[in-house]
Amino acid sequence: MGAFMQIADYIVSPFSGYVYPNETVLPWGVLIVIYPYITGLVAGAFIVSSLYHTFHMESFKPVARLALLSALAFLSFAPVALLSHLGHPERALEAIWTAHWTSAFAAFGYVAGFYAILLVLEIWFAFRVDIVAMSQASKGVMRRIYGLLTLGSTDISEPALAYDRQWTKVLAAVGIGAAAGLHGYVGFVFASLKSREWWSSDLMPIIFILSAVVSGVAVLVLVYVVSSKVRSAAIDENCMSGLARVLWAFLLVTIVVEALEYVEMFYRRIEGIEMIKQLVAGPISTGITIQALFSLFPFVILTVLLTRKVRGKALIAWMSLSSVLLMCAVLAMRWNVVIGGQELSKTAKGILTYIPGLWGREGIVWAATLLCGSFVFLWALARLLPPWEPVQMSE
Repeated sequence: MGAFMQIADYIVSPFSGYVYPNETVLPWGVLIVIYPYITGLVAGAFIVSSLYHTFHMESFKPVARLALLSALAFLSFAPVALLSHLGHPERALEAIWTAHWTSAFAAFGYVAGFYAILLVLEIWFAFRVDIVAMSQASKGVMRRIYGLLTLGSTDISEPALAYDRQWTKVLAAVGIGAAAGLHGYVGFVFASLKSREWWSSDLMPIIFILSAVVSGVAVLVLVYVVSSKVRSAAIDENCMSGLARVLWAFLLVTIVVEALEYVEMFYRRIEGIEMIKQLVAGPISTGITIQALFSLFPFVILTVLLTRKVRGKALIAWMSLSSVLLMCAVLAMRWNVVIGGQELSKTAKGILTYIPGLWGREGIVWAATLLCGSFVFLWALARLLPPWEPVQMSE
C-alpha cells in the first residue's frame, strides 16, 4: 500500500513506442522545474547589484539594494522546492553531514550555503548604516530587533562607512562568480546525465547561466516598477534604460547559444535524433513555441527601445511587457529541459506525455505557491530593511 501511495504522488504519463515500464512514471515533476527557475532569479538579481557595487555603474543605484534583497528572498525559497519534492525532507541534511561528491545535487548544500553566507554579509554591510539609524528611530520590539542586527557595530563615521563600502565591493565581486557557479551547477546536473540525449550537452551550463541573468533582470524590472507604483515614487528612466541594455545583451547571447545548441544537435545527428524531432514536434512543441516567440518578441522590443532612445511611460510599459514575456520564456525553457528530457525514452524509441496534476505535493498549485512565497518574503524583507531612501539619524 505504501509503495502504491508513493507512486501515486507522481504523474503516470501516457506513452507511445518502446518505453521501459519504470519510465512511465516521471520522477521529476513541476517542483524540479520551479527549482532551477527560482535559482536563476537569484543569479540575475545579484549581478545587477554587483554592476553598481563593483563596477560603479551609477544608473543601477536605484535598484542595487533592492536587487540584494531580491536575491536573498529567492535564494531562501529555492531549496524549498527540492525539500518539498523529497519524501522525507529531514534526510536532506545527510547530504551535508555525509557528503557524496559523485552526486551533483549533494553539492548543492555547500554551494548554496557559501553563497547565502556571502549574500547575507553583503546585505549587512550595505544596510548597516540604515540598521543603526533604525535602531535609534524605532521603538519597542523593533528597536530591539534592529539593535540585534547592528551586531554591536554602531560606528557611522566616515572611515567606518568607507570600510563598509570596501567590503561590499569585495563581496559583490566574489558574488558574481558565486552566482554564476550557483546556477551553472544546475545546468551541470542535467549536462552530466549522458543517458539522456536531450540533456547531455556541453552548452547546458552556459545556457542556464545566461537565461538565469535574463530572468533575474526581468523580475527585478517588474519588482522595481510595481513597488514604485505602490509607493507613488518616480521611476528612474536612466535605471530602466540601463536594465534594458543588460537585458538586450544577455538575451542576444542566450538566443545565439541556444540556437547553436539546436544546430549542433541536428547537424551531428546524435543518437536518437529522429525521436528528438518527434519530441520537439510533439509533447514540448507548445513549450518550444512559447520559449522562441517570448524571447524573440522582447528582443525586438528592446532593440527598438534602445536604438530609438524611447523614454517616459512608453519605456516603462514596454520594459514591463518584455519582462513578463521573458520570465515566461525562461520558465518554458526550464520545462522543456526538465520535463522534455524525461519524455524522451532511454531507448530513444519512445515518447511520453507528461500532464502535471493540479493539487498535491507535485501539483501546479503548490509550485505556484512556492514561487509566490518568494515574492511575499521579499515584501517582508523590504519592510524590515527598506531598500529605497536612507533612514535619517535621530538627533
